[in-house]
Amino acid sequence: MKITRLVVNPFAESTYVLWHEDGSDAFVVDPGMCDDYECDQFARFIDSHNLNVTKVLLTHVHVDHVLAVSWMVEKYGASVEYSKDDDFMRELIPEQIRSFGLKYEFKQFAATRFLVDGEVLDLNGEKIDVIATPGHSLGSLSFHSSESKKVIVGDAVFAMSIGRTDLAGGNYEQLINSINKKLMTLPENTVIYPGHGDCTTVGEEKRYNPFLK
Repeated sequence: MKITRLVVNPFAESTYVLWHEDGSDAFVVDPGMCDDYECDQFARFIDSHNLNVTKVLLTHVHVDHVLAVSWMVEKYGASVEYSKDDDFMRELIPEQIRSFGLKYEFKQFAATRFLVDGEVLDLNGEKIDVIATPGHSLGSLSFHSSESKKVIVGDAVFAMSIGRTDLAGGNYEQLINSINKKLMTLPENTVIYPGHGDCTTVGEEKRYNPFLK
């Protein structure tokens, strides 16, 4: 499985495209594009690789990770899938936009279906495990491929850092528990793809992340 990262919006959020060279379907995780230029750049990538976007997966429902969800649905007809525990936060997004001073006309979206912990998704024959990793938000999810040794974690953990817990649904103890019991138990060579910043590995974070000592 290939993962292509697009850094978008004023928060430098990482939007990920999951795809294979030998398959046409693609999943998009956390589409945060905030203007016509970013959406056009995204569409150019999809078109240039002849991909068919079938799912929009959300690690969590914070403003910087969901700005282009409605656009994705309108353009590609993709299903929108995330945890039911984060659904209440959709109604908070307009206020988040105002509080951050963003110039964005947000179009509300709704889940096509809700994902649950332990569910297995299929992308062109590759299995992707849905892992509940609450703490940054109540319904935070991670998406793990054991075959490719890759995990997308949203804002749960970053290179040498962890996600904030002072927003709606955040809980510090719950976040540390999720990281230690759900993510740090993956093989050490698993590559971590966070919602912001550079990739890291499970082994690196276990050894050096100061928040996990």
